[in-house]
Amino acid sequence: MAESEPPDTAWRGTEDAARTIIDVLDDGLACSREAVELTVTVLCAGGHLLLEDVPGVGKTTLARALGQCVGGDVRRVQFTPDMMPSDLTGVSIFDQDSRRFEFHPGPLFANIVIADEINRANPKTQSAMLEAMAERQISVDGVTHELPRPYLVLATQNPIELEGTYPLPEAQLDRFMACTSLGYPSREAERAMLLSDHVNDPLAAVRRICSMSDVLAMQRQVESVYVGESIADYIVSIVRATREHSDIRFGASPRAGLNLLSMARARAMIHRRDYVTPDDVKSLVVPVLAHRLVLRSTVGSASAVGSSSAAGSPSVSSAAGGILVSILDELPTPRADHA
Repeated sequence: MAESEPPDTAWRGTEDAARTIIDVLDDGLACSREAVELTVTVLCAGGHLLLEDVPGVGKTTLARALGQCVGGDVRRVQFTPDMMPSDLTGVSIFDQDSRRFEFHPGPLFANIVIADEINRANPKTQSAMLEAMAERQISVDGVTHELPRPYLVLATQNPIELEGTYPLPEAQLDRFMACTSLGYPSREAERAMLLSDHVNDPLAAVRRICSMSDVLAMQRQVESVYVGESIADYIVSIVRATREHSDIRFGASPRAGLNLLSMARARAMIHRRDYVTPDDVKSLVVPVLAHRLVLRSTVGSASAVGSSSAAGSPSVSSAAGGILVSILDELPTPRADHA
Protein backbone atom coordinates (compact mmCIF):
# COMPACT_ATOMS: atom_id res chain seq x y z
CA MET A 1 0.00 0.00 0.00
CA ALA A 2 1.59 3.28 -1.06
CA GLU A 3 2.17 5.98 1.53
CA SER A 4 0.13 9.11 0.87
CA GLU A 5 -1.04 12.16 2.78
CA PRO A 6 -3.85 11.31 5.21
CA PRO A 7 -7.17 13.12 4.92
CA ASP A 8 -8.01 16.09 7.10
CA THR A 9 -8.43 15.03 10.71
CA ALA A 10 -10.25 16.55 13.67
CA TRP A 11 -8.15 15.29 16.58
CA ARG A 12 -5.83 17.50 18.59
CA GLY A 13 -3.46 14.86 19.93
CA THR A 14 -2.27 11.32 19.57
CA GLU A 15 -4.85 10.00 22.02
CA ASP A 16 -7.63 11.38 19.81
CA ALA A 17 -6.05 9.74 16.75
CA ALA A 18 -6.11 6.38 18.50
CA ARG A 19 -9.71 6.82 19.60
CA THR A 20 -10.70 7.80 16.06
CA ILE A 21 -9.18 4.58 14.72
CA ILE A 22 -11.13 2.60 17.34
CA ASP A 23 -14.38 4.36 16.41
CA VAL A 24 -13.91 3.77 12.68
CA LEU A 25 -13.11 0.07 13.14
CA ASP A 26 -15.98 -0.36 15.61
CA ASP A 27 -18.44 1.26 13.20
CA GLY A 28 -17.23 -0.63 10.13
CA LEU A 29 -16.72 -4.14 11.54
CA ALA A 30 -18.95 -6.64 13.32
CA CYS A 31 -16.46 -7.61 16.05
CA SER A 32 -16.69 -6.30 19.61
CA ARG A 33 -15.39 -2.88 20.59
CA GLU A 34 -13.27 -4.52 23.32
CA ALA A 35 -11.37 -6.53 20.70
CA VAL A 36 -10.93 -3.44 18.51
CA GLU A 37 -9.63 -1.36 21.42
CA LEU A 38 -7.19 -4.11 22.42
CA THR A 39 -5.87 -4.26 18.85
CA VAL A 40 -5.27 -0.50 18.71
CA THR A 41 -3.73 -0.60 22.19
CA VAL A 42 -1.18 -3.16 20.99
CA LEU A 43 -0.39 -0.93 18.01
CA CYS A 44 0.16 2.09 20.25
CA ALA A 45 2.28 0.04 22.66
CA GLY A 46 4.55 -1.13 19.83
CA GLY A 47 3.83 -4.85 20.25
CA HIS A 48 2.41 -7.77 18.29
CA LEU A 49 -1.04 -9.37 18.53
CA LEU A 50 -2.25 -12.96 18.18
CA LEU A 51 -5.91 -13.42 17.23
CA GLU A 52 -7.07 -16.93 18.05
CA ASP A 53 -10.60 -17.98 17.18
CA VAL A 54 -12.80 -20.17 15.02
CA PRO A 55 -13.05 -19.50 11.25
CA GLY A 56 -15.29 -16.79 9.86
CA VAL A 57 -15.46 -14.38 12.81
CA GLY A 58 -13.39 -11.66 11.14
CA LYS A 59 -9.80 -12.13 12.36
CA THR A 60 -8.18 -11.38 9.00
CA THR A 61 -10.72 -8.65 8.24
CA LEU A 62 -9.81 -6.85 11.48
CA ALA A 63 -6.11 -7.08 10.65
CA ARG A 64 -6.63 -5.75 7.11
CA ALA A 65 -8.94 -2.99 8.36
CA LEU A 66 -6.32 -1.79 10.84
CA GLY A 67 -3.76 -1.61 8.05
CA GLN A 68 -6.20 0.34 5.92
CA CYS A 69 -6.77 2.83 8.76
CA VAL A 70 -3.11 3.63 9.38
CA GLY A 71 -1.68 3.34 5.87
CA GLY A 72 1.91 2.29 5.39
CA ASP A 73 3.04 -0.95 3.80
CA VAL A 74 0.75 -3.87 4.65
CA ARG A 75 1.61 -7.44 3.60
CA ARG A 76 -0.51 -10.54 4.13
CA VAL A 77 1.16 -13.96 4.32
CA GLN A 78 -0.85 -17.20 4.15
CA PHE A 79 1.15 -19.71 6.18
CA THR A 80 1.29 -23.30 4.86
CA PRO A 81 3.14 -26.47 5.98
CA ASP A 82 5.52 -26.35 2.99
CA MET A 83 6.58 -22.74 3.57
CA MET A 84 10.32 -22.14 4.02
CA PRO A 85 11.99 -19.42 6.14
CA SER A 86 13.29 -17.71 2.98
CA ASP A 87 9.68 -17.30 1.84
CA LEU A 88 9.33 -14.85 4.73
CA THR A 89 12.73 -13.25 5.10
CA GLY A 90 13.78 -13.01 1.46
CA VAL A 91 16.75 -14.39 -0.46
CA SER A 92 20.04 -13.26 -1.98
CA ILE A 93 20.10 -13.85 -5.74
CA PHE A 94 23.21 -13.64 -7.89
CA ASP A 95 22.92 -10.94 -10.55
CA GLN A 96 24.74 -11.86 -13.76
CA ASP A 97 25.13 -8.24 -14.89
CA SER A 98 26.57 -6.80 -11.69
CA ARG A 99 28.34 -10.07 -10.80
CA ARG A 100 27.22 -9.86 -7.16
CA PHE A 101 24.46 -11.10 -4.92
CA GLU A 102 21.46 -8.84 -4.46
CA PHE A 103 19.05 -9.20 -1.57
CA HIS A 104 15.36 -9.51 -2.43
CA PRO A 105 13.33 -8.80 0.71
CA GLY A 106 10.44 -11.06 1.68
CA PRO A 107 6.98 -10.15 2.95
CA LEU A 108 8.23 -9.53 6.50
CA PHE A 109 9.59 -6.21 5.24
CA ALA A 110 6.42 -4.20 5.84
CA ASN A 111 4.94 -1.96 8.52
CA ILE A 112 2.09 -4.36 9.23
CA VAL A 113 2.47 -8.08 8.55
CA ILE A 114 -0.72 -10.16 8.62
CA ALA A 115 0.42 -13.69 9.42
CA ASP A 116 -2.67 -15.70 8.51
CA GLU A 117 -2.97 -19.12 10.20
CA ILE A 118 0.55 -18.89 11.57
CA ASN A 119 0.27 -22.28 13.26
CA ARG A 120 0.13 -24.04 9.87
CA ALA A 121 3.81 -23.27 9.23
CA ASN A 122 6.45 -25.78 10.37
CA PRO A 123 8.62 -24.96 13.41
CA LYS A 124 11.62 -23.99 11.27
CA THR A 125 9.58 -21.36 9.45
CA GLN A 126 7.93 -20.16 12.66
CA SER A 127 11.37 -19.60 14.17
CA ALA A 128 12.18 -17.18 11.34
CA MET A 129 9.60 -14.86 12.90
CA LEU A 130 11.37 -14.65 16.28
CA GLU A 131 14.15 -12.24 15.30
CA ALA A 132 11.76 -10.06 13.33
CA MET A 133 9.25 -9.80 16.18
CA ALA A 134 11.76 -9.35 19.01
CA GLU A 135 14.46 -7.19 17.41
CA ARG A 136 12.77 -5.65 14.34
CA GLN A 137 15.52 -7.00 12.12
CA ILE A 138 16.28 -10.02 9.92
CA SER A 139 19.60 -11.77 9.30
CA VAL A 140 20.11 -13.41 5.93
CA ASP A 141 23.45 -14.89 4.79
CA GLY A 142 25.24 -13.19 7.67
CA VAL A 143 23.87 -9.74 6.84
CA THR A 144 21.42 -7.94 9.16
CA HIS A 145 18.58 -5.98 7.57
CA GLU A 146 16.53 -3.49 9.56
CA LEU A 147 12.75 -3.73 9.30
CA PRO A 148 10.48 -0.71 8.78
CA ARG A 149 9.25 1.27 11.76
CA PRO A 150 6.65 1.01 13.14
CA TYR A 151 6.47 -2.75 12.85
CA LEU A 152 3.45 -4.86 13.83
CA VAL A 153 2.86 -8.58 13.36
CA LEU A 154 -0.83 -9.37 13.54
CA ALA A 155 -1.13 -13.15 13.48
CA THR A 156 -4.21 -15.34 13.33
CA GLN A 157 -4.71 -18.99 14.11
CA ASN A 158 -7.59 -21.43 14.18
CA PRO A 159 -7.36 -23.55 17.36
CA ILE A 160 -9.95 -26.20 16.43
CA GLU A 161 -8.38 -27.68 13.29
CA LEU A 162 -5.33 -29.47 14.71
CA GLU A 163 -4.53 -31.66 11.71
CA GLY A 164 -1.66 -30.19 9.72
CA THR A 165 -0.85 -27.55 12.35
CA TYR A 166 2.16 -26.95 14.61
CA PRO A 167 1.44 -25.43 18.04
CA LEU A 168 3.36 -22.22 18.60
CA PRO A 169 6.24 -22.77 21.05
CA GLU A 170 6.23 -20.82 24.31
CA ALA A 171 9.20 -18.72 23.13
CA GLN A 172 7.17 -17.43 20.19
CA LEU A 173 3.97 -16.98 22.20
CA ASP A 174 5.98 -14.79 24.58
CA ARG A 175 6.79 -12.45 21.67
CA PHE A 176 3.12 -11.59 21.25
CA MET A 177 2.30 -8.67 23.51
CA ALA A 178 -1.33 -9.77 23.73
CA CYS A 179 -3.60 -12.56 22.56
CA THR A 180 -7.36 -12.49 22.28
CA SER A 181 -10.35 -14.09 20.61
CA LEU A 182 -13.04 -12.12 18.81
CA GLY A 183 -16.00 -14.33 19.63
CA TYR A 184 -19.27 -14.27 17.70
CA PRO A 185 -20.87 -10.85 17.11
CA SER A 186 -23.96 -9.79 19.01
CA ARG A 187 -27.36 -10.31 17.42
CA GLU A 188 -27.63 -6.58 16.66
CA ALA A 189 -24.16 -6.44 15.10
CA GLU A 190 -24.78 -9.52 12.97
CA ARG A 191 -28.11 -8.13 11.75
CA ALA A 192 -26.47 -4.78 10.91
CA MET A 193 -23.75 -6.65 9.00
CA LEU A 194 -26.34 -8.44 6.85
CA LEU A 195 -28.16 -5.20 6.07
CA SER A 196 -25.01 -3.18 5.40
CA ASP A 197 -24.35 -1.66 1.99
CA HIS A 198 -20.85 -3.17 2.26
CA VAL A 199 -21.86 -6.72 3.19
CA ASN A 200 -19.61 -8.20 0.48
CA ASP A 201 -16.72 -5.82 1.19
CA PRO A 202 -16.62 -4.73 4.87
CA LEU A 203 -13.35 -2.87 4.28
CA ALA A 204 -15.19 -0.41 2.05
CA ALA A 205 -16.59 1.19 5.21
CA VAL A 206 -13.09 1.68 6.68
CA ARG A 207 -11.32 4.90 5.76
CA ARG A 208 -7.73 6.07 6.05
CA ILE A 209 -7.20 7.84 9.37
CA CYS A 210 -3.50 8.55 9.79
CA SER A 211 -0.01 7.79 8.54
CA MET A 212 2.89 5.74 9.86
CA SER A 213 4.48 8.90 11.26
CA ASP A 214 1.32 9.43 13.31
CA VAL A 215 1.61 5.88 14.66
CA LEU A 216 5.21 6.57 15.68
CA ALA A 217 4.00 9.72 17.44
CA MET A 218 1.43 7.62 19.35
CA GLN A 219 4.14 5.20 20.43
CA ARG A 220 6.37 8.04 21.62
CA GLN A 221 3.45 9.51 23.57
CA VAL A 222 2.86 6.15 25.25
CA GLU A 223 6.45 6.09 26.49
CA SER A 224 5.89 9.40 28.28
CA VAL A 225 2.88 8.18 30.31
CA TYR A 226 3.73 8.27 34.02
CA VAL A 227 3.92 5.04 36.02
CA GLY A 228 3.95 5.39 39.81
CA GLU A 229 5.88 3.12 42.13
CA SER A 230 2.67 1.58 43.48
CA ILE A 231 1.62 0.57 39.94
CA ALA A 232 5.05 -0.91 39.23
CA ASP A 233 4.86 -2.90 42.47
CA TYR A 234 1.35 -4.06 41.51
CA ILE A 235 2.54 -5.39 38.15
CA VAL A 236 5.48 -7.17 39.80
CA SER A 237 3.13 -8.77 42.34
CA ILE A 238 0.83 -10.03 39.58
CA VAL A 239 3.66 -11.49 37.51
CA ARG A 240 5.34 -13.14 40.50
CA ALA A 241 2.01 -14.57 41.67
CA THR A 242 1.73 -16.50 38.40
CA ARG A 243 5.09 -18.15 39.14
CA GLU A 244 4.03 -19.18 42.63
CA HIS A 245 0.51 -20.42 41.89
CA SER A 246 0.00 -24.12 42.53
CA ASP A 247 -1.92 -24.65 39.25
CA ILE A 248 0.70 -22.99 37.05
CA ARG A 249 3.78 -24.90 35.95
CA PHE A 250 5.53 -21.96 34.26
CA GLY A 251 4.44 -18.43 35.05
CA ALA A 252 4.82 -15.13 33.24
CA SER A 253 8.30 -14.01 32.14
CA PRO A 254 9.93 -10.64 32.89
CA ARG A 255 9.07 -9.73 29.29
CA ALA A 256 5.42 -10.29 30.18
CA GLY A 257 5.68 -7.71 32.96
CA LEU A 258 7.25 -5.18 30.59
CA ASN A 259 4.51 -5.86 28.03
CA LEU A 260 1.81 -5.41 30.67
CA LEU A 261 3.34 -2.07 31.61
CA SER A 262 3.51 -0.92 27.97
CA MET A 263 -0.09 -1.94 27.34
CA ALA A 264 -1.28 -0.17 30.50
CA ARG A 265 0.51 2.99 29.38
CA ALA A 266 -1.09 2.75 25.93
CA ARG A 267 -4.56 2.26 27.45
CA ALA A 268 -4.05 5.30 29.67
CA MET A 269 -3.04 7.40 26.65
CA ILE A 270 -6.07 6.24 24.66
CA HIS A 271 -8.30 7.21 27.60
CA ARG A 272 -6.70 10.68 27.67
CA ARG A 273 -4.66 10.27 30.83
CA ASP A 274 -0.94 10.89 31.35
CA TYR A 275 -0.68 8.36 34.18
CA VAL A 276 -1.49 4.66 34.65
CA THR A 277 -4.25 3.52 37.02
CA PRO A 278 -4.83 0.07 38.57
CA ASP A 279 -7.84 -0.35 36.26
CA ASP A 280 -5.53 -0.01 33.25
CA VAL A 281 -3.50 -2.93 34.56
CA LYS A 282 -6.48 -5.07 35.63
CA SER A 283 -8.27 -4.80 32.30
CA LEU A 284 -5.19 -6.07 30.43
CA VAL A 285 -3.92 -8.87 32.67
CA VAL A 286 -5.82 -11.66 30.90
CA PRO A 287 -5.03 -10.76 27.24
CA VAL A 288 -1.38 -10.00 28.07
CA LEU A 289 -0.59 -12.92 30.38
CA ALA A 290 -3.00 -15.82 29.73
CA HIS A 291 -1.37 -17.11 26.53
CA ARG A 292 2.06 -17.22 28.21
CA LEU A 293 1.09 -19.49 31.10
CA VAL A 294 1.71 -23.23 31.11
CA LEU A 295 -0.71 -24.95 33.46
CA ARG A 296 0.11 -28.13 35.34
CA SER A 297 -3.03 -29.81 34.00
CA THR A 298 -2.08 -29.25 30.33
CA VAL A 299 0.75 -30.15 28.01
CA GLY A 300 2.42 -27.15 26.40
CA SER A 301 0.74 -23.77 26.26
CA ALA A 302 -2.44 -23.08 28.17
CA SER A 303 -3.82 -21.24 25.20
CA ALA A 304 -7.31 -22.35 24.21
CA VAL A 305 -10.45 -20.60 23.09
CA GLY A 306 -12.65 -19.67 26.02
CA SER A 307 -15.38 -17.31 27.08
CA SER A 308 -15.11 -13.67 28.06
CA SER A 309 -13.06 -13.06 31.17
CA ALA A 310 -14.25 -11.33 34.29
CA ALA A 311 -11.69 -8.63 33.61
CA GLY A 312 -13.73 -7.44 30.65
CA SER A 313 -11.68 -8.65 27.68
CA PRO A 314 -12.23 -11.72 25.50
CA SER A 315 -10.10 -14.51 26.93
CA VAL A 316 -8.15 -17.06 24.91
CA SER A 317 -7.89 -19.42 27.85
CA SER A 318 -10.76 -19.95 30.23
CA ALA A 319 -8.56 -21.92 32.65
CA ALA A 320 -5.60 -19.50 32.64
CA GLY A 321 -7.97 -16.53 32.58
CA GLY A 322 -9.82 -17.82 35.62
CA ILE A 323 -6.56 -18.23 37.54
CA LEU A 324 -5.49 -14.70 36.64
CA VAL A 325 -8.83 -13.28 37.78
CA SER A 326 -8.46 -15.11 41.10
CA ILE A 327 -4.95 -13.65 41.49
CA LEU A 328 -6.35 -10.15 40.92
CA ASP A 329 -9.05 -10.79 43.53
CA GLU A 330 -6.47 -11.84 46.11
CA LEU A 331 -4.00 -9.00 45.58
CA PRO A 332 -4.69 -5.62 47.19
CA THR A 333 -5.41 -2.88 44.63
CA PRO A 334 -3.10 0.15 44.99
CA ARG A 335 -4.09 3.76 44.62
CA ALA A 336 -3.20 5.51 41.38
CA ASP A 337 -0.17 7.81 41.54
CA HIS A 338 -0.51 10.99 39.50
CA ALA A 339 2.49 12.53 37.82
